[in-house]
Amino acid sequence: MTDLIRWLNKNRSFFQPDESFSVRAIRHISSLEKTKLFSPDIEHMRTAEGRWFEAIVYEMFLDAAETTDEIGGVAIKGADAPRGRRNIHLGQNGFFYSRNGDITIRGNGQDLAEFDLFLVDRDNRIAFGEVVTSPSDLKEFEKEVEYKKRLLGYLFAQPSVPFLLISSFDISHFSVVRRLMKSRDNINLQTITCEQIKALVEKKGPFKDHRQARDHKKTFLATDLVQKKPFEYLRYHDWERNKVFSQVSNHVDIRNAPNPEETTVLVKKILYGGLYPSAIKSLCKEREISIRGEKLEFNDLMRNFSKVILATDLPGYDPLVYLRSKQKREYLKMVQDKGGNFRYERRTPPKVGFFLWLESLTPTLGSRITRQILESFSPVNGNGNGVKSKIEVLNQQN
Repeated sequence: MTDLIRWLNKNRSFFQPDESFSVRAIRHISSLEKTKLFSPDIEHMRTAEGRWFEAIVYEMFLDAAETTDEIGGVAIKGADAPRGRRNIHLGQNGFFYSRNGDITIRGNGQDLAEFDLFLVDRDNRIAFGEVVTSPSDLKEFEKEVEYKKRLLGYLFAQPSVPFLLISSFDISHFSVVRRLMKSRDNINLQTITCEQIKALVEKKGPFKDHRQARDHKKTFLATDLVQKKPFEYLRYHDWERNKVFSQVSNHVDIRNAPNPEETTVLVKKILYGGLYPSAIKSLCKEREISIRGEKLEFNDLMRNFSKVILATDLPGYDPLVYLRSKQKREYLKMVQDKGGNFRYERRTPPKVGFFLWLESLTPTLGSRITRQILESFSPVNGNGNGVKSKIEVLNQQN
């Protein structure tokens, strides 16, 4: 257990929002979000509430840093972040601030990780926090936390990275939280509920004269942090992609093959490239592709989409297909189901770095390598073998 975690554990009572923290945090959310804090529209209200609570946590840690040497500094964010932030473009690696003042780490322009809270301890060791206001926030939560620990541990040559989970409700009974809290470098700080926080300020009427940012001696810019190791994300990605090309061609079981490269754990997704029409036709013959229950044939894809890109999520090598719409500047993300077929999950809008990366890819994959990758990473059946394609099944029947 680090000294920082030990201090936080002993001073849990400090992290209970009062009226002053709640009002001060209003400066970090937009005018539109302010109007939605007490909206009857539950979805919009919860979103605004989450942003507000995140800002409240930030303000509490600013005050906490002034009371103890165990917090060496807090990375500024929100309304305190610098204006005129740089536009997203390919090749960006390291720390950046979003337009909303959120702290992110980018790899080749893609947002790899976002941090609700970022701080250093008295010895300048990195720690980070995540803010949770709803159980729905826990989807993929454990994977995200572990990835951020690996990423920060690599960048700062830090064997262990303390993690702070700040929640507005009792989160301790969730299995994902119980697993995370087994580490002595992790801690969960539970505050009063968002409803109780709002009750503190609701009687005051519209938010008006909230306190502006003060001159704080223990804050820093996340972009000023000095990394101890190089971070050339595109190069690491290309190493992993080329490794897959080589191993599938040689029928190597990649999922269980040793991976000695230190940077392997940093790559979140492998983009193999666009498919030639022959590969798209082969894909449609062997796998079903559907959007909201409607099956797409080869002609449908060629008519409605200008590009089909093959990818896999890491570390599980789960296959993905991205479809570039001809009607809108967006990609549709298609995920593989248990039967090895692809279904629509969500859209990738044009204002993110990952969209630019997808746009830069051209057709490079033929039907043979596409089939090899898909068969290598299809869902496994009880015998540990990948799901057979439709063509394989037909050949066996004949």
